[in-house]
Amino acid sequence: MIPSYDDCTLLNLFIISSVCISDAVLKINIIKPEFILKGSCLPVAPVAASMNSSSSAKINSKTKRKRSRENIKQSEPYINMRKLQEAMKQKREENEPKEKELLEKMKTQEKTTKKATESEELNTNTKNKEKNDGKGRSYTLTIALPGSILDNAQAAVLRTYLVGQVARAAVIFNVDEIVVFDERKHSDRNASGGFKADSNHLFGRLLQYLECPQYIRKQLFPRHSDLQYAGVLNPVASPHHMSVGEESIYREGVVHSESSEPGRGSLVDVGLKKKVLVDQTIPSGQRVTVKLNTVRSKTNILKGTAVSFSTPRTEAGIYWGYTVRMADSLSSVITECPYEEGYDTIIGTSDKGTSVDELKLEKFRHALVVFGGLQGLEASLEADAKLTVDNPRYLFHYYLNTCPNQGSRTIRTEEAILITMSALRPKIDLAQR
Repeated sequence: MIPSYDDCTLLNLFIISSVCISDAVLKINIIKPEFILKGSCLPVAPVAASMNSSSSAKINSKTKRKRSRENIKQSEPYINMRKLQEAMKQKREENEPKEKELLEKMKTQEKTTKKATESEELNTNTKNKEKNDGKGRSYTLTIALPGSILDNAQAAVLRTYLVGQVARAAVIFNVDEIVVFDERKHSDRNASGGFKADSNHLFGRLLQYLECPQYIRKQLFPRHSDLQYAGVLNPVASPHHMSVGEESIYREGVVHSESSEPGRGSLVDVGLKKKVLVDQTIPSGQRVTVKLNTVRSKTNILKGTAVSFSTPRTEAGIYWGYTVRMADSLSSVITECPYEEGYDTIIGTSDKGTSVDELKLEKFRHALVVFGGLQGLEASLEADAKLTVDNPRYLFHYYLNTCPNQGSRTIRTEEAILITMSALRPKIDLAQR
């Protein structure tokens, strides 16, 4: 049976509903109707009182927060932004003169340092120029060796590489002339064929190819079987092997053609962007050494003068590569000397010679250092019909053992060149002082 409620009971139910309000939760608890007597009426005052107490608590908490904020604001110092900006501006104005003065000092110091550096570089360049211009090298150094040393190589590519080793050793020690001589007997020379007959020519051709600057090789060396393995050759990197942008008053070149106007000279390709006009009339295709004019003409034409191959060495002290000479025998190496005075110092190398440590060289004009082949200088002496001496010691001013107490039973010729030139270098410098 469903109970019925009158208006008073309903009012009591509505009033008794207690509202509990917290900061984030609304909770409504309703008293069950079974516990309310029919016809009873509960007082309203307690509920209203509870509601008033909760609202007053909220007001009190808000008031406390507001007062705490006011206390914090009162405790903080008051900042005037306008005065702060004015103070910062005044400080900047005070520091500006100091900053300007410091910048001026730094600029002045930088200019002084730059001038000092430029002056030092100018003095260094002047000293180097005076050193090169005033102290050329008058003496020459020649090495001679038999072409038969290539017979010891097993393949054509190894023979080519062997020549490259000899060429680099010559350039490293400023050798001015390389002589390749034939140490075989005359009868063997006529009867032999194939590679052994052409070993001397192969040697000479590869030496010339390596000495030639790269930018004129194609014009001077056409395709040839001796050059088929030229790609394995290491560059000698001599001072006269220059790039396009490298500056020098001397350059190697090839005569390209005669000038467009008869009698005005020849045009020479020296590896620059423009050809050089020389005063002399020279046949086309010939290699020449050119000394460039330091003063450029108004027409912007490069001009120069054809000079001797030895001029860079004698005038400026610049090593300018080597020349290659072919000799029929050991005696021809000495008798066919290209210098009028001849070789005034001739050195032979052998393990039977005197120790190089005991050598005291005298000042010389043209020195010749001779190396033997696979069987030494004794075999070269025996193969030369023009020589009547039995001991090669009598052919030379000095007969030296440049590697005393050697550990290996044999020293290859390309190794002997490096060993000998290294041992002679300080003695040559001492003799030329």
